[in-house]
Amino acid sequence: MSTPTDDEPARVFIVDDHALFRRGVRAELEGPAASGVTVVGEAGSVGEAVAGIGHYRPDVVLLDVHMPEGGGAAVLARTRVDHPDVVFLALSVSDAAEDVISVIRAGARGYVTKTISGRDLADAVRRVRAGDPVFSPRLAGFVLDAFADRPGAAPPVDPEVDQLTRRERDVLRLLARGYAYKEIAAELVISIKTVETHVSSVLRKTQSSNRHELSRWATDRRLV
Repeated sequence: MSTPTDDEPARVFIVDDHALFRRGVRAELEGPAASGVTVVGEAGSVGEAVAGIGHYRPDVVLLDVHMPEGGGAAVLARTRVDHPDVVFLALSVSDAAEDVISVIRAGARGYVTKTISGRDLADAVRRVRAGDPVFSPRLAGFVLDAFADRPGAAPPVDPEVDQLTRRERDVLRLLARGYAYKEIAAELVISIKTVETHVSSVLRKTQSSNRHELSRWATDRRLV
């Protein structure tokens, strides 16, 4: 499969065992509020999903976590080896830590809840296709807690990361997880103005021009 460019719409395949929800997601992604996304197909079961992903070769699969026959983890297990270029974004009603961690361990690139707006979902699709991890606010913390501080793991030494202060790293991590400035300020108990100052400093030090570039920078250095 050829690598898509940013100018091409992201080709999306929807997997959910509720037909009404699939129709709603399709309507949102095909509506005027969303752009840069096209829905190529959908499936209501694990078997249909495996067949459909193989047939349509989408860029991004929106994947329900809880379905019969093993759910999203089963879809990932049966498709990732044969279709390594396909990116999976979990879309679930659940915000439980065990669900988030299990599907990310299985190979999903991000996890958003079904309360997300159509516009934000389209943005999440475009971002995961571009290589960014995407999480609903606060869910990324589950993943960081699960994968950080493994026994015997040495802290990475990276001069580019070391140039950031501890507070700048904290702000960068939250920014890369999708937090808004107001949410970062509340999480770190600092003012929005202070958040803006830290972001400006991080942008300058990393030679990035926007938050998407910062997210990719942080991901490449395993800060997220």
